Formats: sequence, C-alpha cells, structure tokens
Amino acid sequence: MRLSIPLLSCLLASGLLAACASTPPPRPTHVTVKVDWTDPAKFTDTRTDQCHSAVAPEEWLGQLARYAQARARNLLKSGQTLEVTITDIQRAGQCEPWRGPRMSQIRMLTTIYPPMIKLHFQLRNADGTILAQGDRTLTDLAYLDRGVPFENNDPLRYEKRLLDDWLRRGVDKPPRR
Repeated sequence: MRLSIPLLSCLLASGLLAACASTPPPRPTHVTVKVDWTDPAKFTDTRTDQCHSAVAPEEWLGQLARYAQARARNLLKSGQTLEVTITDIQRAGQCEPWRGPRMSQIRMLTTIYPPMIKLHFQLRNADGTILAQGDRTLTDLAYLDRGVPFENNDPLRYEKRLLDDWLRRGVDKPPRR
C-alpha cells in the first residue's frame, strides 16, 4: 500500500500534535542569583588593610560577586532565586609594613590572617516561597593547609574557595564548626 504525500503529512502532523498534547509543560530552567554588598568602607579588610592597594574594594567585590553568581547558577535547582548580600570581608593575608618598603605592599599569608566572609542570604523557590534565609560567617582557619585553590596568582582564590564550600554544602545548611 502506498500513501500519498499529503496523507502521510497529515498522519505525521496528527502524531506530533498528540505527542505534544500528552507532554507536560516544561519546568522553569532558569536560576536567578543576585549578589550585592554593603558599604565596603565598613568592612574589616578595608578598615584594617595596611596594603593601600590601588584596586578599589568595589573592583574585587565585583569579581567575587560575579564568581558567586556563576557558581550558584550551576548548583541551584531550576527556578530557584538566591539573593546574597555580603556584609563584611577580611581577605586572606595582610600587609606588614614593618617588613620594610620592599615588602610593605605584599600580602603575607599566614595562619593568623585567615579569610572571612559574612553574608546574609535568602533562597526562594520558583513560586516565591522562602526555602531558607539567614546570616552566615564563612571562614577557613586551615586555608593554608588545604593546598592552593584555583590559579596560584588569583588574589581572591581563598575567598572564592569560601564561597565554593558554602554553595557546594548547600546554602540552607548551617556552617560546619
């Protein structure tokens, strides 16, 4: 039996329509992540920084915000929204001007200068329901014992690892002690 092209087209079209009608609508696949910060002039790192860096805090805060957004998008469930406000940061290391002019602008990484990020967050479901919210203090007292994360020359590598650890563990989980 040979079918004509118009008849074959109609059969294919009706089969596609039936398949589409029985397929449930797709779930939302977007994830929204917003990262902001409070006044950097009040951050521990800015108040105690002896490095006098030419890089403004807003520049490295912007880098951390973009990093957190990119990482969270990959780890959150479809349709979720995460809003993060960084409220304080102490970057890993500290400049020690008493070491002399040649060393005064080099951030010394020692165990007495661990990285710390304080933040407030809110995680919402696709329907707007708040799944989790709260304040977190992220710190890693053994940051030098865990090896070098990322690239050796990334000045924010330890702060990025703090964010990674928090996001991978789950933003709704309390911090480990």
